[in-house]
Amino acid sequence: MRTTPLNDLSWLDEAIGDARVVALGESAHYNRETYLLRHQVLQHLVERHGFTTYAMETGFTEARTLDGDLSQALANGLTSFTGIWTEMRAHLEWQRTTDARFYGIDLGGANASLVPGLAALPGVSDFLRDTATAFGAESAFSAPAAFGRYAALDQSTKDALTAGIAELRARLASDRGADPAVVRSAHLVAALDLVIRAMARGDQREAMTVRDAAMADTVSWILEREDRILLAAHNGHLQRWPGVMPGMEAMTPLGLHLADRLGDDYLVIGATNGTGRTLNQSPEFFTGEFFADLPAPEPGSLDAVMGQLSDEPFALDLRRLTADEAAQVRSASRQRFGPFYTEIDATAAYDVIVHLPHVSEATLDAGAVDASPAEVRKVLG
Repeated sequence: MRTTPLNDLSWLDEAIGDARVVALGESAHYNRETYLLRHQVLQHLVERHGFTTYAMETGFTEARTLDGDLSQALANGLTSFTGIWTEMRAHLEWQRTTDARFYGIDLGGANASLVPGLAALPGVSDFLRDTATAFGAESAFSAPAAFGRYAALDQSTKDALTAGIAELRARLASDRGADPAVVRSAHLVAALDLVIRAMARGDQREAMTVRDAAMADTVSWILEREDRILLAAHNGHLQRWPGVMPGMEAMTPLGLHLADRLGDDYLVIGATNGTGRTLNQSPEFFTGEFFADLPAPEPGSLDAVMGQLSDEPFALDLRRLTADEAAQVRSASRQRFGPFYTEIDATAAYDVIVHLPHVSEATLDAGAVDASPAEVRKVLG
């Protein structure tokens, strides 16, 4: 198979064609190599291909506050700890020197709290504000506790919260004079309410389904305003393949929605990894242990097959494989997603794969940590 080293991004020039959305995946959040690759790809697309936008798996509403002090932007304008890294600081510092615009696509509030979203909306009642505050999470560290507090609410309060948010969203959406970004925030608040309801009853599939559909709608909203977008998120969101987790029926991820809407205008670059350090998905994460050792991928997995092709980072265009090569890739029918493996046909899910043989921890940014909520400062010392 013909691979191309990642230190030369000329492979992108042919790969992207006329696609309006180039989606760049990752196997796990917070890896240094992923941040650096995103930065390099964005710079290349902006300077060589006229891309106007960087959209990222972070809260849409919070990302609208990214102007001003950079430490505050990293800490509070980027959600779920996606911004508190020196590599992300360098990324945004460069972007601020260009005309490229930044958007979040996600629900916000660490996908657990309605408070930031409601704070951005006019006409919020005291009941909605007080109820959301009663169970809201200060950061992703307290998200599990927030779901617990929500579950403890009586059903009539939950139902009144959902009804009040639906009424508020309808009122804003019907107002011709409303700021379109505020209306989009209202839609995302309503989606997050449904996600929280689903999580409280243990229905992760429903939560994932609602979240990804809302993110797809946000990307479509951005495309009404921007020409070409680099979209950065986890493989599991971007793939043109049903999303499956252990013990869960398949759901429709963001990537399948966008593929249906955009066709060839949607290009997906999936990512595989070898060894190193990666996102810690054990309970220690909530004590500030962001990373854990990443063992070698299981033999026969997509990550392992990619690792056999080169010891250096590379890109592989799956659309230019021979029939035998494509069959070899399809035979690697499982891909690593954090601590588990999921079934996938990579030739259907992705157009290109980038392989990172070794991944490492991104570096916590002192300024961003200092600007973070008290809960985050306490956990991170």
